[in-house]
Amino acid sequence: MDDSIRLSEEQRKELLIAYRSGKDARVSRRAHIVLLLAEGWTHREVRAITFASFDLIQGCIRGLKEKGVAAVVGTEPSQPTLPRWLRKVVQWLTKRSPQDFGFFRSRWSCELLAETLAWESGERLSGETIRRGLRKLGFVWRRPRPTLGLNDPDYAEKVQQIRTLLHSLPRDETALFQDEVDVHLNPKIGSCWMKRGSQAEVVTPGNNEKRHVAGSLHWRTGRLLVSSPDTRRNTELFLKHLDDLRRYLRSFRVIHVICDNAAFHRSRAVWNYLRRWGHRLRLHFLPRYAPETNPIERVWWHFHETITRNHRCASLEELLQQAYNWFTHQRGFFHEMRTTYRAAA
Repeated sequence: MDDSIRLSEEQRKELLIAYRSGKDARVSRRAHIVLLLAEGWTHREVRAITFASFDLIQGCIRGLKEKGVAAVVGTEPSQPTLPRWLRKVVQWLTKRSPQDFGFFRSRWSCELLAETLAWESGERLSGETIRRGLRKLGFVWRRPRPTLGLNDPDYAEKVQQIRTLLHSLPRDETALFQDEVDVHLNPKIGSCWMKRGSQAEVVTPGNNEKRHVAGSLHWRTGRLLVSSPDTRRNTELFLKHLDDLRRYLRSFRVIHVICDNAAFHRSRAVWNYLRRWGHRLRLHFLPRYAPETNPIERVWWHFHETITRNHRCASLEELLQQAYNWFTHQRGFFHEMRTTYRAAA
């Protein structure tokens, strides 16, 4: 095989740029090898000056002759072929579960993957080797995002009805997205800064107490309207909030309340209430199993991130005081939450 290399002026310039200014050290190294070979250096001299293996030198020559300079300045020669064991591990990790192999586990660990690999293919590797291989492929150990397996068959129709309502809302009518949030004395645990090798502690009271707060997000202004807390999340809490909405929004002839499908939102007491106040209040229901369609859910997320995660309140009263201070301070800053129904804005 003829290993001599002749470069055109354009090829030489491209390789020089890759060698001098390339962001990838591996590309710069391959470009250096090819430039030295083109200057007449022998394989042994190139190996001595660059500490490259003969296989890498031959790979650079072969890539240049088969695919041109792109094979040198690209990533093809440096991409190693995945080991057979790693391809198997990735397949098991993405398509199988430990229970398919007779283990009483619902998720994979590196040690279990190593044990399964030894049983299935006879290749004995450590869990740490498995971990390094998965990290090279971009796999990380983190919490998955829970999603609902159920869905509403009328999802698209219900969302379109809400968008139509919001788009055609008369000036003397208004709409709100309603929901309830739980406030627990036991703090929600969230990530925080801590020294490597140590774990920060969040003190919990032990005996949890909680209150439920009903709130509504005003569609036109982004204002958050909340009622006083209660010990139970039930029809009484919902009706008390509807009374508050009637008082807060006296300037509107009709108030459209868009809420989820909780059973107490549809109770007999609610329908009796609407027989009396139906000329001012109208309920609209979001798709079932679709909390992401309610913009106020993101308000509650910000509330928990700001107030309840890792809190240090000694009493529920102190926590509620902080919560309502936050509601008061933030109630005019949720206009961007309307993006869920941006088509109706």
